[in-house]
Amino acid sequence: MDALKPSAEALARLARDCEITPYKSSGPGGQKKNKTESSVRIRHLPSGVTRIARESRSQRVNREVALERVWAELRRRARRPKPRVATKPSRSAVERRLESKRLAGAKKRTRGGGIED
Repeated sequence: MDALKPSAEALARLARDCEITPYKSSGPGGQKKNKTESSVRIRHLPSGVTRIARESRSQRVNREVALERVWAELRRRARRPKPRVATKPSRSAVERRLESKRLAGAKKRTRGGGIED
């Protein structure tokens, strides 16, 4: 998602504001998945953002991945969108569009399709 990776210190600061919950994930994987609490759910308490990671067998790796996902979402929410600037088409663009509409209308008028008696 984001090209910049957070530093270890940034993730540690972020973890202090989060509720980190390990859990047993569901789905295919058998005993390794059903008996180990390697999946991690992280909830950022100030914002309410929740992200999970359950790709790895390692809880530590999943915790780092989930923290990076929370960090990326917080960065995405903090970004300000560029203001839109109202523009209008140039005179020549308007004239081209109207001319093509005139030609299309003339073509339609030459078609048969009239009412037959």
